[in-house]
Amino acid sequence: MIELTRDNFEEEVTNAEGYVLVDYWGPTCEPCKALMPHIEEMAKTYGDKVKFTSLDITKARRLAIGQKVMGLPAIIIYKDGE
Repeated sequence: MIELTRDNFEEEVTNAEGYVLVDYWGPTCEPCKALMPHIEEMAKTYGDKVKFTSLDITKARRLAIGQKVMGLPAIIIYKDGE
């Protein structure tokens, strides 16, 4: 799973071709922590069809808000950057 930052979000998600799953999470979000192993398992199973990524919103809050993430946990699947 690719760890996203402000610096690589555009390259890994916005400019990507195909499907990209972004798991928006925060270190104090207990439901996020509970969900993470399931996302990692899905990445192992479907990683050849979907790019799996995660973004710690405490390090990129404005980016998350720009993507209309207003609560956690949030999972968004992008297709061809949209």
